[in-house]
Amino acid sequence: MSKKLKRSIIAWLLLAPLVVLVFFPFAVMFITAIKPQTEVLSPHWWPHEPRWRNFIDMWAATNFGQALWNSVVVSTFATLGAIVISIPSAYAMSRFRFRGREAYRQFLLITQMLSPIVLVVGLFRVIASFGLIDNIGAVTFVYMAFNIAFTVWMLQSYFATVPKDLEEAAWIEGASRFQTLVKVFLPLVTPAIAVTAIFTFINAWNEFVIALTLLRRQESYTLPIQVFSLVAGRYTVEWHHVMAATFVATLPVAVLFAWLQRYLVRGLALGAVK
Repeated sequence: MSKKLKRSIIAWLLLAPLVVLVFFPFAVMFITAIKPQTEVLSPHWWPHEPRWRNFIDMWAATNFGQALWNSVVVSTFATLGAIVISIPSAYAMSRFRFRGREAYRQFLLITQMLSPIVLVVGLFRVIASFGLIDNIGAVTFVYMAFNIAFTVWMLQSYFATVPKDLEEAAWIEGASRFQTLVKVFLPLVTPAIAVTAIFTFINAWNEFVIALTLLRRQESYTLPIQVFSLVAGRYTVEWHHVMAATFVATLPVAVLFAWLQRYLVRGLALGAVK
């Protein structure tokens, strides 16, 4: 047995408890989702007769498709908006020296310590004054605004890793600031943008308090609110539907991670080197 194979076996043995710990909640969620309703609370692990139709029944009974579409639209546009707005700001913070720069950086960091629930009452009154309660566009805008500080903070640290020599070489060739940003910076920090976009998307995808406050009709619900509605205020909770909905709700994020995995690794490595 080669040394490389031995190291791989030892590494997997050491990682096995962590893998089991991470996947155990998903296993419980999936197995509960395929159980018949009469066996959901039974002590045995695997159902006697797996009911794969539970996913179809859940989809039809809970208006899951509309909630999934709402979450995809809100999270995607909130992420794109936050990234587009944050790129020029992050570039300016990483390259320009101006009065109050450090104070502004600290302000961005402090805003991440505030929970949305602290601001939700004032936010509700502002949104209501514009008549935008139960409006998907308003929720998207709020998510984008809440994530801009995070995206600026992340991107400016990545932009600072780009050597100034490349920027100066572009200026010698006659490139403007904007052309330098588009043609020099963005290709180099694409992995970093992907990493930031992933975390921004997850923040918007999982957000609960703001959506619960601003959305009223079931047709406007995002996934967290739709799953919550399957449990809250009910005398009988259909746990097989709840678990099926929760399991399906995790799939888009898992697919996004799998699709952007190479950018995630490169982006994290880029941020570690300065």
